[in-house]
Amino acid sequence: MDFPFPDLVHLFKTLVMMEQANLMVLIFVVLSLGLSLLVNALFLKFSTNLGTRNKDGLVRWSAQVKPSVGGFSFFFCFLLSVVAAALTFGQNNEVVPFLGLVGACTLGFLIGLADDAYNTRPALKFSGQIGCGLIVWFSGNGISLIGADGLDFALTLLWVAGLMNSLNMLDNMDGITTVVSLMIVLGMALFMALGPIGFFQPDVWILLGMAGGLLGFLYYNWNPARIYMGDTGSMFIGVFLAIFSIKLHWNADFIGPWHRLPGHLLIIWLPFVVPIADTLTVSVNRILAGKSPFVGGRDHTTHHLAYRGVKERHIAVLYASLTLAGCILSLILTQTSEALTWWVSGIGLLVVTLALYLTTKGKHGPAASNTKK
Repeated sequence: MDFPFPDLVHLFKTLVMMEQANLMVLIFVVLSLGLSLLVNALFLKFSTNLGTRNKDGLVRWSAQVKPSVGGFSFFFCFLLSVVAAALTFGQNNEVVPFLGLVGACTLGFLIGLADDAYNTRPALKFSGQIGCGLIVWFSGNGISLIGADGLDFALTLLWVAGLMNSLNMLDNMDGITTVVSLMIVLGMALFMALGPIGFFQPDVWILLGMAGGLLGFLYYNWNPARIYMGDTGSMFIGVFLAIFSIKLHWNADFIGPWHRLPGHLLIIWLPFVVPIADTLTVSVNRILAGKSPFVGGRDHTTHHLAYRGVKERHIAVLYASLTLAGCILSLILTQTSEALTWWVSGIGLLVVTLALYLTTKGKHGPAASNTKK
């Protein structure tokens, strides 16, 4: 005998499948969080000198020597994510881009590990960053904004290397790069999950796995930090965010009034307003002072906020809030053609960028030193 309400049966089965999928995602995130907590706890217990280069004259905000091993938990959570995604969703027609993601992130991790262990030369580190960009491009993960291969290729290399360096420079105070990266990753995952497929897709799993890794590390990196992510973490998270930002921001389809470069630049800049504004501020100030922008120093926007009396924890909360707001506005802009929304977002971006720059003016702290970061 047929059930008299077949539509209700179909609806019930659909809801059950959705609940099962959401439960799997939740279990996966909890596993990633647990793995991150465990790995960081183990390295905190057994690490003695990896990345602890304060004693070698390295300029850091904290005067205490602490191990820079957070990147290991990021990488392990990343590997867990890609393996889980591959086993759950199987092979598809995006095998090469998937392998490119793994290859570029692995190289970024190794670049940072070498720098934390051996304090490598800047030229060698930069060569590795270009190598990451080449993997991104030739694996089909590159920028396709302009339509001219030469320009898109150059933009891809510039973005990958630039973002890796920017996040590395931002890693100058407890929790800052961690909370900023966490907000960006969550924003990306939310945007993809709002699509027709929802949470049950490989890219979302990888992003949520990284969110769990960052959240677990934040427990140890929150002020007062017990460990740092080091170059091992910042180089890895830099190339990771570069690849996903190319997919979701650089190559985004949007219906706004700016269909060319200005609109894309706004969509790209908003989620990364904090690292971009900080890097531009430090570079401009050091060049105007006749110094190399690549030296280390306590002259970042974070430092100047601290000089003005803002507590480190409050700086982290502020930067997380700015990043989250930027991510939300960027996602809104991909879905709206309202000119007012675009103008408000653009003006807000300029105000935040200018405000962060102005924090470094007036009351000055110690100038940048001539030692390597």
